[in-house]
Amino acid sequence: MSDAWDDRLRQNRAEKDEFFAEHPQSPIPPDERDDFDGLAYFDPDPDYRVEATVTRHDEPEPVEMDTTDGRTVRYLHVVTFAFELDGESYELAGYRQAGDDPATFFVPFRDKTSGQQTYHRGRYMELEADEELTDGDAVTLDFNLAYAPFCAYSDTFSCPLPPETNWLETTVEAGERTR
Repeated sequence: MSDAWDDRLRQNRAEKDEFFAEHPQSPIPPDERDDFDGLAYFDPDPDYRVEATVTRHDEPEPVEMDTTDGRTVRYLHVVTFAFELDGESYELAGYRQAGDDPATFFVPFRDKTSGQQTYHRGRYMELEADEELTDGDAVTLDFNLAYAPFCAYSDTFSCPLPPETNWLETTVEAGERTR
């Protein structure tokens, strides 16, 4: 993988750490920000940048996702991403809410690091496509960009929980991790 990719990833992480440390909308409680010295991350690993094949769902199925505060929130299952990781085949559903940008996909997931090395309720990825996705398109899923939702840092946030269809039976040692 190129040095440019690694540099962009590290810059992204530095910007996120700065937001968490200083921004008024940070999920880190204000009285804990002085002691905040950055999030924990797995080392960048190009093996966790995978090419996925898109299956588009022209009539998206509504999915009610449970949230961390006991409510449910409705998403639409708009695409499925099929990919290989460590020689095994997997799929993740991509979602959006009604009215969201049609080029942006929400990909919540759990894996075997959940509750061990990463936030126990799962992590998120977001994918922004340059153009409308169609069946058979290839896109890059970069698990190095996987992040814990704000509710991992504060109970004041309500976060959707990854549905079981997005629970991966493998370890994804990429992205944000717990300390």
